[in-house]
Amino acid sequence: MSDPTPLPDLPVTFRPGHTRAILLTAGAAIFLTITAVGLLLEQLGPGERLSFAVTGALIFWVLALLARIKVVADDSGVTVVNIAGKRRLEWAEIVQVNLRPGDPWVFLNLSDGTSLPALGIQPGLAKQRAIADARALRALAEARSAVDGAHDRG
Repeated sequence: MSDPTPLPDLPVTFRPGHTRAILLTAGAAIFLTITAVGLLLEQLGPGERLSFAVTGALIFWVLALLARIKVVADDSGVTVVNIAGKRRLEWAEIVQVNLRPGDPWVFLNLSDGTSLPALGIQPGLAKQRAIADARALRALAEARSAVDGAHDRG
């Protein structure tokens, strides 16, 4: 069963753009607000004011980690960057790309029998874009697996 989805030019990066913009904007606003409150409260000492700024910076850092998620496909494979880690996969390792109704993000079924969540493609705020991105990644995986398989046999 072939997917009529056109293959994107490589390298290509898939990421939830709206979510990323919201997280980074919220992180900056929270950092600025908490820091401003710490500076405006006259009864606080220097250490306490610093703790407000550090708290704001930590919140921004956590939101920035959430915003860095992405899936990068290139000629040799796919790099999945999730919240706390990054994993490099060869095309041949990806058996199936799944985004079923109700899934929070794409799951990659791997040749070792495991499944890897790919948070960079998620239908949260842009469902149609996530579906198109999942189809594009699926088409790439199928095309690249066929190419790698032909090289292995040749």
